[in-house]
This record gives sequence, C-alpha cells and structure tokens, in this order.
Amino acid sequence: MYAQLIALDWGTTSLRAYRLGADGQVLEQRSLACGVMQLPTGGGTVAGHATESGFELAFDEACGDWLQAQPGLPVIACGMVGSAQGWVQAPYCPTPARVADLSQAMIRVQTLAGAGLHIVPGVIQHSRLPNVMRGEETQVLGLLQSLPIDTRDETLLVGLPGSHSKWVKLAAGCITHFDTFMTGELYAAACAHTILGRTQEPGGAFDGAAFDQGVAVALSSDGDIGPLSTLFSARTLGLTDQLSGAAQPDYLSGLLIGHELRSLAEVLRARNKSAALPEVVLIGSDALCERYHRALHACGFPCVNVAAQATERGLWSLALAAGLVSL
Repeated sequence: MYAQLIALDWGTTSLRAYRLGADGQVLEQRSLACGVMQLPTGGGTVAGHATESGFELAFDEACGDWLQAQPGLPVIACGMVGSAQGWVQAPYCPTPARVADLSQAMIRVQTLAGAGLHIVPGVIQHSRLPNVMRGEETQVLGLLQSLPIDTRDETLLVGLPGSHSKWVKLAAGCITHFDTFMTGELYAAACAHTILGRTQEPGGAFDGAAFDQGVAVALSSDGDIGPLSTLFSARTLGLTDQLSGAAQPDYLSGLLIGHELRSLAEVLRARNKSAALPEVVLIGSDALCERYHRALHACGFPCVNVAAQATERGLWSLALAAGLVSL
C-alpha cells in the first residue's frame, strides 16, 4: 500500500519505525535496538557510500528498503536523535509550545541515501529549576490531535511513565507546564546497584498485592518521612520474613511510584488551590500504565484513561503542520 510518511521514534535505547499511509494510518512498523546510545559500530556501506556513522547505518536498517521502494518519501523523527548526543542537535522550543511551534523549528538532515530527515525539537521549561523533554512532547501533541475538536482547548493532565516520568499540563491546545520524576531510573539503579537488590528474586509475574502494599506505605503516615527512608523497608520487610524475595521488586516499584504520585497530588492541590484532582490520561507501555493506573486510583485521582498510538499521531500531525504531508 502507498505510504505518505516514514515516522521514527528514536530514543536512547530503541528505534521504532513506522510507515504511515493516508491520515497517519500505520501500514507497517519495526522496532530495533539501535537507540542513540546503542548504535551499530564498525562501519558499513549505505547507498554505495562507505560510512562510519552509526546513525546512517541504523537509519538505513530501519527504513532503507522503504525509501528504495518509494524514493522521495518524507521522513520525520522525534526523541533523543535530536539531543546533544544525537545525530544533530535540534534546539528546544520553550513553553508554551504548540504543534505549529515544533513543526517550524524542526532541523533537517540530508542522509547518505538522499533522504531528508526532519528532526523534531524537544521542549524546555525555563524556570529556577529548568525542565526539558524530548519525544514526550510528540506523544502529548499526538494525544491532543486524537481528542474531539471541541475539547482540545480544555485543560488536561497527561502522564508519561518511564525512566523519567513526565506530568504535562495541556491548556488552550499547547504544552504549558510539566514536571519530571526520575522514578524509573531510580528503581533500576536501586535494584541493580544497592543493597536492596541483594535479597530480590526478580523475573516473576507481576505481584499486584506487593505493589499495592508499596503504594499504601508511601501514602500512609509511615510515608511522611519520604522515600529516602521508606526505601529501606524493602530490605527490612524481607529480613523479618514479611516480604518474600519474589515480592520485593514489585513492592519497591509500588513504593517509589506511590511517593511520586503522592508528591504530584500534593503539588497539584497547592497549585490549583483545590482539593479536587484532575482527570489523567496516561501514555506508555501497557505494563507500566497498569501500575500507574492502580496507583493513581489509590492516590485519589478520579478518572484515569490510557491513550494508544500517541507517538504515531504526533509525528503525523507535526509532518502535516510542516507541509511534509497533506490530507
């Protein structure tokens, strides 16, 4: 089937490629372990040109055959490919950021295969403690484009759980504010590089009861002291035979996510000067969204939904705004 766009979600550890047809319909997709920190090495040949560039080699592996079958097909990419460690740096757009702002600030790279790669910039929030994101802004704008037109100017809180979880405020059709929590990275580091991992037995099925127990501790009076103290309970509950080694990873996950959402809820109530918490839309992997979904309910968030195909929709909408594709 005839494609109109190649869309790449190029992150730190992975590269996802989509061949999109009319209205952004996904015709074909691929996933490669060729993130910007895991690029091919040793050199190779692309379109008859010898190259040492891991970016050129990964790009060719991801979509070279698609471009050979359809020369001139526009290509767009979001994520860490536009970072200081990426193929070329695409400067951040400041908040408030709209689709039009990001589409106009894209950076173009001419590849060895002759294709023009358009790289989406990230978003920066200038404040006393600056905040940045790359890739998540495309997912958020993809969600926005999937909403009914008459609701796109409404205020919405979007959660993007991951290594660096983002909580993004959408208002009047643009990204106005966001907060970052390093929950996923801290979890991985605690399991792999601290004493907490010594008694864990990872690799089992998800233990919902252990996860919920961790969330409950974070939300309780015991959690008032903060995560730097309650983290140690993942060890002591095991030492006192109250938590098995197999249950400890999910308990620790619940504990950290619970502390993240407790802090988020407290700051939202203070900012909004209201005890009511907003509706949340989650974007992410099914497994991680399931964890956040149950923890958000425990924290008192009244309505939680999960969005699908946000990245593809976001890349399509940015390409449309930039004139790379047409309806």
